[in-house]
Amino acid sequence: MTTQPWTARAAEMAAIFMVGDGLVGLLQPRRHVDLWKEEALGAEKTVAPFVDRPGRRQLYALAQIAGGLWLASRQRPR
Repeated sequence: MTTQPWTARAAEMAAIFMVGDGLVGLLQPRRHVDLWKEEALGAEKTVAPFVDRPGRRQLYALAQIAGGLWLASRQRPR
């Protein structure tokens, strides 16, 4: 099955977001979570498990980075 160019590009963009967000979460876990824990258009529920738990956020960040790199590695030009 051939992947359409826009599908591969969307996956690449998602991978880039995952790696970038993961790096910020890994290096600055408290600041990153604090930015999204209040008045964040629904993101509060997503970051709630990480509030005051920087180690947990860093562990999740490693998973994000690994997942993003894996996703990027799966994309191939036609």
